[in-house]
Amino acid sequence: MSKFVRLHDYCQQQGLIGRHNLFTPAMATTTDLTIAHSPQYLDELCGQSMDTKAWRRVGVPWSQGLVDRTLTAPNGTLLSARLALEYGMASHLAGGTHHAHYDFGSGFCIINDLAYTALTLLSTGEVNKVLIFDLDVHQGDGSAAILANEPRAFTCSIHCEKNFPFRKSASDLDVGLDTGLADDAYLSVVEATLLQLLDEQQPDLVLFDAGADVWEHDVLGHLNITLNGVRERDELVLRHCLSRHIPVLTVIGGGYDQDHARLARRHAIVIETAAHLFPLYL
Repeated sequence: MSKFVRLHDYCQQQGLIGRHNLFTPAMATTTDLTIAHSPQYLDELCGQSMDTKAWRRVGVPWSQGLVDRTLTAPNGTLLSARLALEYGMASHLAGGTHHAHYDFGSGFCIINDLAYTALTLLSTGEVNKVLIFDLDVHQGDGSAAILANEPRAFTCSIHCEKNFPFRKSASDLDVGLDTGLADDAYLSVVEATLLQLLDEQQPDLVLFDAGADVWEHDVLGHLNITLNGVRERDELVLRHCLSRHIPVLTVIGGGYDQDHARLARRHAIVIETAAHLFPLYL
């Protein structure tokens, strides 16, 4: 959990954020979140009445601080999406909790911020078509399941096939990668898939899950992507969206490392890349 404050502090130290470009979301209500989640599940989460087995599936201990953060983070993604619609691009210093399903949490994910953001913006008419481009090393099973019957939200997951979750949901497009895949092959798949989807789907907004767990030494990754490969990936995704004038929002997704400062710097790659590209396109 310490990676979030470390990421904020690192970005601040690097001059990436300041008074004029840092925004703070309000906490979501359980009523807000019912657009993506079961009311009973939300009540059990907030009331600490969830079944022990169900909570164990989440993988983190319950605390009021965790609940408060869990109710705030989805609105961070939603706020960032609205900023992206206004300015062309925005980055959330959290988000990407794509394993959370309609009525249960899983894999360190409790509320699905991607599904919540997509459904909220579609319901208000702020967008007509959303592309979730999920490059976390783990398949976005929760997003796929929640949005399965929403044709205006297209889910694409490019992930390591032999990795968590071992029972996967069907995204609109799933691309399972071989264990140990390296930079060149990976970047080729990412670029070809993105270009195809941007042309076919013509989205009003792209939600880009820039999972840092594809890195070669991530303890839960199983791919062989260098830091330079991660940076090239993030740049090509953002460049292709921006060159087409398609608003794009980034979330940090997964990343696992006992060196939390190193992990924060890895998550910051997408934010550094966005900051570099912003004045070139907008």
